[in-house]
Amino acid sequence: MLTAAETAALLKTFDNVLILTHVRPDGDTVGCAAALCAGLRALGKTAYLLPNPGLTDTTAPYLLPYAAPEDFTPERVVSTDIATVGLFPENAMPYAGRVDLAIDHHPSFEHFGKANAVRPEAAACGELIYDILAALGPITPEMALSLYTAVSTDTGCFAYSNTTPHTHRVAAALMETGIDYRSVNKLFFQTKTRKRMQLEGAMLADMEFYDRDRVAVLSVPMSLMEQVHATESDAEDLSALGGQIQGVDCAVTMRELRSGVWKLSVRTGPRINASSVCRALGGGGHAAAAGCTVEADYAEAKRRILAAIAQTAPDFVE
Repeated sequence: MLTAAETAALLKTFDNVLILTHVRPDGDTVGCAAALCAGLRALGKTAYLLPNPGLTDTTAPYLLPYAAPEDFTPERVVSTDIATVGLFPENAMPYAGRVDLAIDHHPSFEHFGKANAVRPEAAACGELIYDILAALGPITPEMALSLYTAVSTDTGCFAYSNTTPHTHRVAAALMETGIDYRSVNKLFFQTKTRKRMQLEGAMLADMEFYDRDRVAVLSVPMSLMEQVHATESDAEDLSALGGQIQGVDCAVTMRELRSGVWKLSVRTGPRINASSVCRALGGGGHAAAAGCTVEADYAEAKRRILAAIAQTAPDFVE
């Protein structure tokens, strides 16, 4: 496993680099990729990001300025914040067997790169990318803004339990470059569209409770998305909603991707390991935040995730 310094040294030998982000991209994967691309270009390297079809209105501005042209042929391929090849977007699958360097922070990381740099204790992959870029040269405001987005979004604006003193030190160093961090926090954490508010209202109205009301299940069927005419931008990070309910220490958000396919996002407190729950269904992630995909109807998908929670929780009550 490479250290940040060793990763920086390896990157110095790379050129004509293509950087990959994961399916349904969030601020961490996109922010890391954009910052790394800027860092490589600062060294005089040719580097691009593979376009991601799942970009939202909030993540697109970070990736699009670095998007690879259609005729770009990479010599090296790097992935950021991707735990498994199964999380590659469809257009990234041709590179599944040729990732030269994988940079990640998930405990469930599957070591698919020829070289791997992983820090499971990091709250965000952006923390590791920061240390790598700092070893390559000065952190510019261009890099810092993307990295701040990566770190702030993966920690819920530093409110999640994964936040560490190192997380705050990285954020402080990024802020000291003069970036407009206030706009980042406003956009990601204090702004919601009307359609988003309608989605949340419907989810809360129909949510179900289990395990003495400690487990909440919220659903987002395709019919709800169609009913309010919601876009992917409106549905971004809906998994954070359930964990805000008093008394709930395990929130499951079930998002219907297509008929018979549900994306399950699990957010937990210390009583239940979310990664263990999702691993039982072929997924993974962190102890407090993980996900998996289940091919079944709604009732069966819910039954499977509740069974996985019951197997993991020491005191689950039917």
